[in-house]
Amino acid sequence: MPIFAVKTTASQERTVADMLASKEEPEIHAVLAPDQLTSYVMVESDDTAVLERLMEEIPHARSIVPGQSSMAEVEHFLSPTPDVEGIAEGDIVELIAGPFKGEKARVQRIDEGKDQVTVELYEATVPIPVTVRGDQIRVLDSDER
Repeated sequence: MPIFAVKTTASQERTVADMLASKEEPEIHAVLAPDQLTSYVMVESDDTAVLERLMEEIPHARSIVPGQSSMAEVEHFLSPTPDVEGIAEGDIVELIAGPFKGEKARVQRIDEGKDQVTVELYEATVPIPVTVRGDQIRVLDSDER
């Protein structure tokens, strides 16, 4: 099944994808607006003619990129990346959510299965290990860099 890339206005990818999906055309099988892909929406469709007709009705949809993609080329957009990816033990992080928001800490342990990180707060008088979700921290400084 061919997959086509539709060029959109920047920051309007989700809007265009939602509008395409709501049209309920039998020729359109799937619509994907990955966060990593700016200004493009991927559309699985039998026919570009239907897609071109729909794009005239949808604001922010600009054009169809010539050519088509295969499932193998867009497959990496379909599997979510864990929040702890790119974090290593010893990294200096800032907590961006939860009761310790704004505190700096050093990563002690990473649990990829649970997508959690155990950190030790920097400015605490007594070292306190705190376990937080991977999306609640932001890496400030990494030992590898």
